[in-house]
Amino acid sequence: MDTRTALLAAAAALLVATAVGVVAAPGAISDPRATDEPPGRIDIAGATVAPGDVRGETAELRLGTDLRHRGGTVENVTVRHRAIGAESGLLVDETTVEVGDVDFDGERTVNGTVTVEREGGYRIETVVFADGQRREQQTTRVAGVAALTPDYADTQVGFTDGTVWPTVAVSVVEADNETATLSASVSVTNRGDEASEDVDLRLYLRQAESNVIAADATETVGAVRPGRTDTVTTTVEVPAGYNYYVDAALFDDDVLVDETQGVANLNPRETITANETVRDVEFSVEDFQRDDVGGEGGDGADRAPTDGATGGSTPGFGPLVALVALVVAALTARRRR
Repeated sequence: MDTRTALLAAAAALLVATAVGVVAAPGAISDPRATDEPPGRIDIAGATVAPGDVRGETAELRLGTDLRHRGGTVENVTVRHRAIGAESGLLVDETTVEVGDVDFDGERTVNGTVTVEREGGYRIETVVFADGQRREQQTTRVAGVAALTPDYADTQVGFTDGTVWPTVAVSVVEADNETATLSASVSVTNRGDEASEDVDLRLYLRQAESNVIAADATETVGAVRPGRTDTVTTTVEVPAGYNYYVDAALFDDDVLVDETQGVANLNPRETITANETVRDVEFSVEDFQRDDVGGEGGDGADRAPTDGATGGSTPGFGPLVALVALVVAALTARRRR
């Protein structure tokens, strides 16, 4: 057997042995790259911002970050949120959410919160880290935070906004030359989905030119069904012959939640409209004095006369004339003696 023949025989034997080995153990010579899991990858699929607790000066922003994962496990994942002032560029608040090892398939939402002032707009920067290395970043801009209603003023009851039906309607119940009794009816509407709780209606009747409060009243607005409008009526007594602004306000646990204005025109020569002032209306402060002004003798009996006359005497210099008369009488008596 020559050398060439021997080599061919050896090669054939090797091929046969290899084939037998593959049949006996098919995974013995498989490609290792075919079984290794691809390296893990994580990125941001989306982000949302929603209002949380809204207070008087600050508001909480709830941040939802959708993480998308592919491949092998990504270890030690954290999500950092920073709220930066849109105009100042200053850091307002920062929070970090620990996610841990990520091995889920698909997407998952990671929640976080930041607290900002209600004034101004903000830039929310969200960064995803894995083992301290930056993997993904996204920026969301937020504006109009000042328009959020604080939780303490969150009520669905407010004054009715009508174009024909008046929000504040005033009628005269009784009147004479000095006073007028007015009936004020105010319409309120529940714009929510549930029945409202009790709120307070407060009214001020303010004289148009002087802003003097002539009368005030407080009524309780009971439960109003969702989508319904109720009318609350109260009566007040004011000096006749003047024009008044009717300032109405709704208070929920002493928190102002809504306000409106109407008018009552009792002066036939001058009229006013809401948010408008008409001048040159004769005004007398005495008409608006309270009944208890002046203390004892409030009926005016102890008030000093303004025309120079004493009570029950003739006008002029009464005391001086009496004194002169006494002197003359004394001189006359002495002369007679």
